Amino acid sequence: MVEISGLTWALTIAFVLALLAVDLVLAAVRPHRVGFREATAWSVFYIAVAVAFGVWFTVAYGGGPGTEYFAGYVVEKSLSVDNLFVFVIIMTTFSVPEEHQHRALTFGIVLALIMRAIFIALGATLLSLFSFMFLLFGLLLIYTAVQLFRHRDEDPDIEDNAMVKAARRFLPVTPDYVGGRLTTRVQGRRMVTPLFVVLIAIGSIDLLFALDSIPAVFGVTSEPYIVFTANAFALLGLRALFFLVKGLLDRLVYLSAGLAIILAFIGVKLILHWAHVDIDPRVPEIPTPLSLGVIVVVLAVVTVASLAKTRRDPTAKAHPGSLRATRARHDERQQRP
Repeated sequence: MVEISGLTWALTIAFVLALLAVDLVLAAVRPHRVGFREATAWSVFYIAVAVAFGVWFTVAYGGGPGTEYFAGYVVEKSLSVDNLFVFVIIMTTFSVPEEHQHRALTFGIVLALIMRAIFIALGATLLSLFSFMFLLFGLLLIYTAVQLFRHRDEDPDIEDNAMVKAARRFLPVTPDYVGGRLTTRVQGRRMVTPLFVVLIAIGSIDLLFALDSIPAVFGVTSEPYIVFTANAFALLGLRALFFLVKGLLDRLVYLSAGLAIILAFIGVKLILHWAHVDIDPRVPEIPTPLSLGVIVVVLAVVTVASLAKTRRDPTAKAHPGSLRATRARHDERQQRP
């Protein structure tokens, strides 16, 4: 464990909030279609910020914590790419105009950071009090990995999302986006716009991703500061990455399978750690450098294999995967004799 002072925590949170504020101001003041050049510049900037932070953290706190940070960042960045798949589906499902996608993504990232901060605090508290939580987190990740691999060729059913259905049922929704507002008045009646429903969809999806990503990064490090910064810097670059790679996501046909392997690997790592602490110290543990190597190799193999597959078969299309069978697939199975 590393000792992180209250001042360091405060300065880090202030820095993250400042970067978020820049995104919010750009989204609110200048709604526009984000082009390839702008998306590339912002993506490079956020990756450079994350790497620079990692270098500072390594120098200040040592190679071990530094390796844990970079491993956590790579895990969260790879899982955030799966977020992008779902964001594309949400934007398509609700026909969000391109000039308003920037705002929707920025608010979605803010919601994701808030929920992850809550889960990080809760997870760190539970792990410090109950060592068997490592076992539960490990089993959760392995279950998630199995479900994701089983439904790797499916898309989540956004229309079947409980929160989205409730919003449409109980809230008056305008037929158009009303200049990107969240609420408006129509003939004296307060109504929400479709952008408000989009934010609900993104927020509920973010909640599901947080349930997987937080245990995953705790499998790399038990230091809450590293967990928070790895999540924060991975998410901050998500908006720019969306506009940069949304046209390429369809080619990552094996990404869901690769993420399932990574989640299962980290799940096994957590269970071995629990067994080492609570059962027998002779039970081997998986060191963080090895974890980082395995994660990088899996992502590299998945990317190369995906590009080779789509080159051979241009009709092949990637899917983000789902933790349960979609309604269409379920109905199809029910109709089989």
